[in-house]
Formats: sequence, C-alpha cells, structure tokens
Amino acid sequence: MDHGFSQVYVDNLMVTDQQQLLLNLKLMKNVIIGSNKQKTNLMLCGAVDRIHYIMTSEGVSPEILVESAVLLGSFAKGTVDNKRELMDRRILAVMLQGLGSDNIEFVEACLRFLRTILTSSIAPVDDLVFETTKQQDTLYQQGAVDALAPLLCSEINKIRLPALQCLAALSYQNRFVSFEISTAKYNREDMSTLLSRLLARDLPVNIQLTAAKCLCYLCRAGAISSRCPLIVQRVLPSLARMCKKDRSVEERVEAAETLAFLIEEDVSLQVSASITDHLIPTIALFLKYSPSHSSNKEHGIHTQAELRQAAFKVFASLGANVEEIRKKIIETDNLMDTMEKSIEEENLKVQLASARCLHSLSRSVQQLRTSFQDHIVWKPLVDLLQHESADELMIVASSTLCNLLLEFSPSKDKIVQAGAIDILCKLTTNSNASLRLNGIWGLMNMAFQADENIKTNILEKMGTDQLFRLLIDTNVDILMKTLGLLRNLLSTRLHIDNIMLTHSSQIMTAVIMILEGNHPPQVKEQTLCILANIADGTSAKEVIMSNEDILKKLTCYMRHDNVRLQIASVYCINNLVWNQEDGATERQSKLKEYGIQKQLQSLLNASDTVLFDKVKMALQQFSS
Repeated sequence: MDHGFSQVYVDNLMVTDQQQLLLNLKLMKNVIIGSNKQKTNLMLCGAVDRIHYIMTSEGVSPEILVESAVLLGSFAKGTVDNKRELMDRRILAVMLQGLGSDNIEFVEACLRFLRTILTSSIAPVDDLVFETTKQQDTLYQQGAVDALAPLLCSEINKIRLPALQCLAALSYQNRFVSFEISTAKYNREDMSTLLSRLLARDLPVNIQLTAAKCLCYLCRAGAISSRCPLIVQRVLPSLARMCKKDRSVEERVEAAETLAFLIEEDVSLQVSASITDHLIPTIALFLKYSPSHSSNKEHGIHTQAELRQAAFKVFASLGANVEEIRKKIIETDNLMDTMEKSIEEENLKVQLASARCLHSLSRSVQQLRTSFQDHIVWKPLVDLLQHESADELMIVASSTLCNLLLEFSPSKDKIVQAGAIDILCKLTTNSNASLRLNGIWGLMNMAFQADENIKTNILEKMGTDQLFRLLIDTNVDILMKTLGLLRNLLSTRLHIDNIMLTHSSQIMTAVIMILEGNHPPQVKEQTLCILANIADGTSAKEVIMSNEDILKKLTCYMRHDNVRLQIASVYCINNLVWNQEDGATERQSKLKEYGIQKQLQSLLNASDTVLFDKVKMALQQFSS
C-alpha cells in the first residue's frame, strides 16, 4: 500500500456515521497487522492524531473506543520510531484515562497498550536509563496509580493481572514513584494492603507472583522496610514456594529472579531466605534439568538456559555476604563444574548469571582456599576477558578475577602465568570506568607481597604514561586503587630500592602532583603512605632527602587539620630518621634545618593517641 492509499484509510476515519466508522477502524487494523511498513505509512498520514480525536470526542460508542484502543495497541507493536511517535502524540494520557472506564474490554485494551510501551526499547523496565525513569514519572503524573488502584480490587483476573503488571513496571527501581505508590490509598486502604490480598493462595499463581513482584520492587526502592512482616513472612515465603518443582518452568524462573532481586542487597533477607522452605536444595534442582527431558530439543535447551540463569541469580544474591550461606551453596552437587561450563556458553544471560554467582562465592576466603583450588574456574574468566565480551559480562568476570588474585588464593600463580598482567593492563585503558577500576584493582591485588619479577613486569607492561593517566582519572576509586598499586609495588626494601632506581623521577612527580592537587583526604593519605614506603628503602631514602619540595610538603602536612594526614606524614619522617640505619645522623641534621624536629615537638600536645605515639617515637630518634 503506497502513501496515497494510506491517506485514503486515514480520511475514511472522518466519517460521522458510527457504524461506518467502526468498520473503517477494523479495516485499518487488518491492514497494519504484521506490517511495520503499513503502520509507518498510516502514521505519516496522520492516523494517530485522527484516532486521538475520535477517542476524546463526546458521544463515541463503547465499541469504537475499544476498536480505537486496540488499533493504537497494534501501532505500539511496530518499530521504535512508531512507539516514539505515539509517545510524542500524548497517547499515554488517553490510555491512562481509559483505565477508569466501566467498559472491561476498553480497560483491557488500554492496559495492553501501556504494557507494550513500558516493556519496549524506549522504556525498558530492566534497564536503568534516564528515559525509563522519565516515562515512569510521566505515567505517575498522569494519574496512573490512582487509576490502577481500583482495578486491583476487581474480581476479574484479566483486569487484575495487567493492572499489577503495569504497577510493577511503574515502580521498578524508581524511588519516587515507589514511595508515592506505597502511600496511595483506595477505599481508605493503602496499596500494600491491596497487594497483600493478592498473595492469597487461592488466587491464580500469576496474580500472586505479580503482586509479590510489586511488593518486591517497593521494598527494594525503600518504600517498604525489608523488616516488614509483609515482606519477611508473606512475600519471601510466597516466592520461595513458587520455585518448587510443581510449578511451571516460567513461574519458577520468574519467582526465582524476583526473589534474587528482593534479597540482593539485604543481609537479613539473605539469611531469612536461606532457611525458608528448603530454598537452596529447591534452587539446586533448577541445575539438574536436562534438554533430554523435553520432546523438542530447541525448547529443552531454552528451558535449561532459563532455569540455570535463574538459579545462579538466586545463589549469587544468597551468597553475597554470609559465609555460612556460601558454604551451603557450594555444597550443591556439581555446582562448580556447572558454573564453569555455563560461563563458556553462548547464552549471554547464562554466562552473566553464572559469573555473578562465581563472583559472590569468590568473596569467601575459606572457599578460595578449598573448593576453588579443586576447579579451574579462573580459565573461562580469562578467556572471556581475552576475547572482549559484552561490557557487563567483562565487569563481573574481571571483578571475580580480582578476588582470585588475592595473595592467599591458590589460583593466583596460574592466573598470572595465563597472561593476567597483559589482560589487566589493557583493561586500565578501557573507556568503561568500571573496567578500568577492575583492571587496576586486579593489578593492585597481584602486586601485594609479590616477587620482584611480577612487580617489574607490571610496571613495564603498563608503562609510566598509562600510570600517569590513571593518576589523573576523575574517578576517585580508580585513583585510590592506582595509589594502592604503587604502594604494593613499593614494598619490601630491596624492591623499593630497585624500582626507585629506575622510576624515581616519574614516581616522585606523581606524588607531588597529587599532594598539590585538589583531592579528598583519603587520596592524600594514601600518597603520604607511599612516601613512607619509599622512606623505608635503603638507597630510596635519598630520593626524598634530595627533594626540597617533598620535604616542605611533609612539614606542611604535619600541620594539617586532618589527623590522618598528620599521622601519615609523621610515619614517613620516622622512616627517614630511624637512627639504626646508615646516614641517620646526616638525615636528622638536614630535617632539623627544615624545622621538622620543632614541628614534631609542637605535636606533643596532640589529643590523638596514635599521632602522639608516632611523634614521640620520631623525637626519640632525634635525641638518641
């Protein structure tokens, strides 16, 4: 159908005869079903504006209202541009007003439209982008909550369910709207009371599940306390029960994902969930599903993937904080092997969920030393990072690798041998701040109490230019970890001397740059601690002693109003004047010239006991 014919269809909507108008609406609906091209042509010819006019006109029959809403719902299933056009034409407001209608068919059609828009790419419920929040706020401001509340009290499930779905979409990770929902009332009852009724076990599972999801979102937004009996005694047990084997796969997956989201950041809920209705063995059953259980192989593979990613999400949330829970999870049969295989799958959802689970479990010192030692879980992580997967997956994989590179991890040496230094150095150049952070964090962990060969390798692979770029990064966390790396590199006296022998100029330039810069106290404290490490070297001491600028800065920071900076600078002075080391007398004499001994004496009245002890120790070196 070309543009000319499209215009004819739109012009036919201008008839005044109600029966003919109804027929013409149906004809247009039949034309656009399954054809985005036809939808675009008709919208270019003004179809949406005409339908908007029809729906807001007085005296329109209920049948025409229903057909108009259905037609707009069909347009909404078109391209992203089609959806944006509908938003620009303020169709949302019309559909929201329609929710207050007594015509059930019309309400259903309006809700289907709203669900299509809210779950589309221009308003993705599970992606935290500004436009999503904007659309949620717009819907709330247009009266969505007040319109949805009475629908929750309907006895008709076909009305209750889409109303619940719309409410869930409105509240998802939107603090403002969630609080407004929690305080909204209908017939003198607040929304949480209305939602709690829909958890009743005699109602259809999809109603119970979506009501639980709404309450979960309100809880995560802080609108309902995680200690509230409604959450602990009703929502959490309901979700755990819906994960049981007697429920459909779709219901089990949705319940598990909702449960994982509910407990993700709350330790008390994690503990409660771990002892609720045998949850851990129930979720473990998700991992036992095999595609051979299905007569359709493709469907079986899809089912297995859905169950696995849901199970890993729950285990990741459960094991986020409590060691005893991690121990129970890791005792699940073949869990480590299944995680290892799942990280290598092509399904991104499964890869991401299994990597998150592995990251959660890798926070355990005990498990790193035991269960992780018996499995090569680090290898698929290294492979992912070498082949540059999706950013979200690389962030989780690199976070896990950081844990596996801790000094007490048995996997550390093998990971280093597999090329971790190259991988992490490359990550520090990534445009994604989270990946830069994980790259430098991993190197910092690797350098802790490492042999000199590893430290030298890190410096050579990274290069001083990149080190300077990280030291001027606007992300404070990246700056702190870079300083942490420097501090770990400059430990052990022999290593300090050797590194300063070849890199003193660059390192001292970096130190001065940060001490002179506008940085928070914790950054400057870390920098002063690096100086203290350098001062602990044998020959490296002279790098500080020969730098007048550094000596003046040490004196300055001894007078700082932040006691932690005073302590760090006095600690550095202590290492310089320690009288049992060669050249101590000469160094003490030079520091006296800079007034440092007098400055120490003025600090003897310090109220902070740590600072007082450090000052007293330093003065003792001068007097002995």
